[in-house]
Amino acid sequence: MRSLPPRTDPASGSPRLRLAIAAGDLAAWVSRVTGRGSGASIRGQVLTRLVPDAFADLLKGRTVVAVSGTNGKTTTTHLVAAAVRSGLGREADRLVTNADGANLHYGIASALSQAPRADLAVLETDERVVGDMISHGDPRVLVFLNFSRDQLDRHHEIKALGRSWRVALERAGAGGPVIVANACDPLVVWASATAARVVWVETDTLWTADAALCPACGTVLTRAVAGDRARWDCPGCELTQPAGDYRVDGTAIRLPDGRVVEPELRVPGRFNISNAACALAAAIEFGVDADTALAGMTTVTAPAGRFATATFGATRARLLLAKNPAGWAEALPLAASDPVVLAIDSVAADGKDVSWLWDVEYEQLAGRQVIATGPRAQDLAVRLSYAGVDHTIAPDLAAALAGHPDPVDVIATYTPFQRLLKMAGLR
Repeated sequence: MRSLPPRTDPASGSPRLRLAIAAGDLAAWVSRVTGRGSGASIRGQVLTRLVPDAFADLLKGRTVVAVSGTNGKTTTTHLVAAAVRSGLGREADRLVTNADGANLHYGIASALSQAPRADLAVLETDERVVGDMISHGDPRVLVFLNFSRDQLDRHHEIKALGRSWRVALERAGAGGPVIVANACDPLVVWASATAARVVWVETDTLWTADAALCPACGTVLTRAVAGDRARWDCPGCELTQPAGDYRVDGTAIRLPDGRVVEPELRVPGRFNISNAACALAAAIEFGVDADTALAGMTTVTAPAGRFATATFGATRARLLLAKNPAGWAEALPLAASDPVVLAIDSVAADGKDVSWLWDVEYEQLAGRQVIATGPRAQDLAVRLSYAGVDHTIAPDLAAALAGHPDPVDVIATYTPFQRLLKMAGLR
């Protein structure tokens, strides 16, 4: 029977690193008192600027679960962390996680610097950081969720990201991490092929448009219905969808031993059942029993503000984040209000290229009123016009939220979502 790793002592770090942490803490304090933000990001930037190896140094001596993929990283990380915390009980101080979603080198270093005695880490990890996480963090478990086009001006070639994961796992060899991988994503399956061991999770997701071609040979993939869902296969080579060790069945998860459990999540959406299945598999691999992990996961309500209900003046709003077409495909069915507010921006964190708007099925909003807001509201309005969706334009976010007597659903890309959290006092 698996058990959580025994307590260890993380490396204390050099005097130079400790001074850099103090400088980062000071920068974070200034950021908070001046109202510029939580300080987590600037702390990490100062820290890693003063000690470029801080990311690697702060990972030493810790046992790590890392979570990566284009969609669902933050929620899945919160679910894994809650499951592990539940397993630790009174020893919850052993755990550190980057709960705010800062997942680049400096964000991870920032989180680790605040818990020098925590020997267990559950870390959301940007897709571009996975290789360094494998080489420097030596994670025990690594969760691969999905690949989807995101921030098209910077990440347009998702196969290159998958290849970097594949190479990093090959270099890690037999001592590399256990991979918990989404069996329904062909690029994830291909990227995981060099891992020492893979635990497959058969998820239940709506978006397949980024998985048309085989990542191994370039052949058009086929999808055939088997049972209650389609399974992918490459007719040109041996790559095919593996059988799931864990399987999502509606709102339930089937475990490897055949047991079926209901996660009873407090976050909405079918996609979060899939995230929970991956989180549960990771927690079990890390040494938490299934019932304890599930109990911990029920405590997750609004990870980093996602799905939070907040008050803006006289208006109550539920906040949904959607960063790319895959995210929008899952978020739009959750939007039940009329009107619904859609907020779009195109700065670096959103991706400057908004051509992805044409890949989103906004037609499903026909018959309801949509308020388009944010700096790229005009672009969204053009797309809504072609979709036959009645809409108005309110470029100012506060104005778009004003005057709604009933709770209104707001779907936003990353930058307006962060602004909404700040307006609501949630960050």
